[in-house]
Amino acid sequence: MSRGSSPAQSLTQETYQRLREALLACRLPPGERISISYICSRWGVSPGAVREALSRLTSEGLVIAEPQRGFRAAPISAEDLRNLTMARSEIEVLCLKSALKAGDISWEGRLLAAYHKVSRLPPRSAENPKLLSEAYADAHREYHDAVVSGCDNPVLLKIREQLYAQSERYQRLSMQLVQYDRDLNDEHRALVEAAIARDETRAVALLRTHVEEILEMLVGSLERYNELQLTKAGAQTAAPEMFELDAL
Repeated sequence: MSRGSSPAQSLTQETYQRLREALLACRLPPGERISISYICSRWGVSPGAVREALSRLTSEGLVIAEPQRGFRAAPISAEDLRNLTMARSEIEVLCLKSALKAGDISWEGRLLAAYHKVSRLPPRSAENPKLLSEAYADAHREYHDAVVSGCDNPVLLKIREQLYAQSERYQRLSMQLVQYDRDLNDEHRALVEAAIARDETRAVALLRTHVEEILEMLVGSLERYNELQLTKAGAQTAAPEMFELDAL
């Protein structure tokens, strides 16, 4: 427990983190109903802790609150992906331009260190090659955080963080739904080189391409994914609360 945190606050934070990780990894599938009572019984937490965690996740766009019906994981769609990608691309570019102007040698060091880390990790899970490696997902997030960490506008950075989290579900799904033959290391390296050289035109073009590539890769596969999820949900109507909490 962190100093100054009450047991209740720590439990809420832990519940929030566990649910957030499950949503991002799609272990709690998009559109899935979230049963507060089921989470409480499996994790041994209070309804208040779960509701507060879900409220935070709602504000981040990862959960939807439905009046009189409770909560469910935010659904995915080609339209949502298109809107999210375009919004994220614009915000990422604004943050990058700020970082290129305000970033110092410490920013360059963070960027180089983050690139070195992500370049040394395989994207796919060793246990299941169709899934994104958790270690890689963390390193990839750190890399993109480092790219814009020189930005001196905290409002832009906060918006960017939320958009990145929402897009991460699509990034993870792309590993399952499409043939993934991108050379991510090359993309990451080229962006680092352009950023450190303060080549704004090239850095912006590389970042846009890197962010928007997922739109072209995934948009045609999302309809099929949603059809499969609906079929799966229909087969589980006898026990709608039994998503894989124990694996979360």
